[in-house]
Amino acid sequence: MSQARQPSDSPEAPDASGASFGYSADGMPVALVGQNAYAMAPGRDGRHYLASGWGIARPMAEWNCSDFYGHGGDLADENAFRAKVLEQAQHYLEKRALGRRDIPGGAHTPWGPSQGGTVYAEGVTSYSTAGHGGFKLSAERNRKVHSILRASGGWYEEDECWAIIAITFPNLFTALERRYAEQTIKDSWPDVWEAIFGAILAPGESRKKDQRAFEAEHAADWIVVSAITSEEQKGFVECVATPGGKRGTGTEERRFLVPADEYDIGRFGFVIDPDRHAVYAGPSSFDGWRGRGSP
Repeated sequence: MSQARQPSDSPEAPDASGASFGYSADGMPVALVGQNAYAMAPGRDGRHYLASGWGIARPMAEWNCSDFYGHGGDLADENAFRAKVLEQAQHYLEKRALGRRDIPGGAHTPWGPSQGGTVYAEGVTSYSTAGHGGFKLSAERNRKVHSILRASGGWYEEDECWAIIAITFPNLFTALERRYAEQTIKDSWPDVWEAIFGAILAPGESRKKDQRAFEAEHAADWIVVSAITSEEQKGFVECVATPGGKRGTGTEERRFLVPADEYDIGRFGFVIDPDRHAVYAGPSSFDGWRGRGSP
């Protein structure tokens, strides 16, 4: 990480991207893109993360941690912070150039009455509602969606299915949105991605595919499904584990003690090592296990 400047240093003037950088009153690297404010905020264990805020009506040198509320992921160093901000700045420039048009609410959607919408192009409209939202494609536009991904009614919800619109009509989205869409398809529907693009996703390229591999590899292992800091055995985590991490009525459960400094749930679950983690039948810190004598 580069050496921190003093909060009194003058902020940099906006560059061609529209981003300006400076330092807050409490020494954080900060940036401004339009009304969007960003900070390299301190986290746990000496780490930092991308924090965001909006419409801070004071000079950067007067900003502080309490002005920020969004969490945009971990940052390795100040260079990573600047790269993230510039990525957002480029996104806003491209988004402005696309000429999207906001429309009032009132439309009927599968998620309830819309509170507003955005027209991306003729036949491509995004709607927001009180609880959810998504895209509506005209019949003509919908015919251009790959048959594997096509929704018969032309409605595509905003959590994952929006990515189908972005990969079908990439010219209507920014580079950042296209990257997010590509990763969403890979993570959510890896088999579909491989079928459409004729490329096999390697380990690390798809969360769902990686999860399948994890579950297949550890189908016979004990995987933790619940954990709590032990009140009875200091320095340990009391874990409830099941074969393959399965849940439901009739599933066998066992308790184990895992050293607290070793317990890390990881991406898909903590795998018990029977040679290191002892089956535990003692007093439990779980309310539901108190009074039960078996592991």
